[in-house]
Amino acid sequence: MTPRRISRDQVLDVTWELATRKGLPAVTMRAVAQELDVNPMTLYRHVGDKQGLLDGLVERLLLEIEVPASGLGWREQLRVLASSMRATARRHPDLFLLLFQRPAATPEAFRPRNAVYDALHAAGVAEERIPQVERLLSTFMLGFAASEAGGRFRDGDPDDDMAFAEQLVVQALGGA
Repeated sequence: MTPRRISRDQVLDVTWELATRKGLPAVTMRAVAQELDVNPMTLYRHVGDKQGLLDGLVERLLLEIEVPASGLGWREQLRVLASSMRATARRHPDLFLLLFQRPAATPEAFRPRNAVYDALHAAGVAEERIPQVERLLSTFMLGFAASEAGGRFRDGDPDDDMAFAEQLVVQALGGA
């Protein structure tokens, strides 16, 4: 009997579906292999180990974040990224929390971060400060998006809060 052939994309599709349906604790090599009807050892050549499964979930989340088109001003670039991050958090509130637990680890997962770098460069942020400013902005946006998706803004308007945050960012970067 010939072993069933699978791809990394199939492994990540099943991992995503399993995490969505049963939660992150249900994501194990054995459970994913069972869903694919393969031996768990088969998964290792596609994702490495369980950490690779989780890295794949992070990648999938970050790939949902729209990277702005070139030619937009830096403010609009950041606005597009923030809006898309918020939408991703609303679509996948439980999985989105994984972005607090795991760093981006695959080349594809770095697209949103690189887009923030580009916007900060366009805003005139000193090259040596860009990684630090990106970490602060991204941490704020992840927290804001997760809070909104979790219902924290029931008594207020998250769009008003986001507009205020944008004003603060513009003021802070105006001196960059």
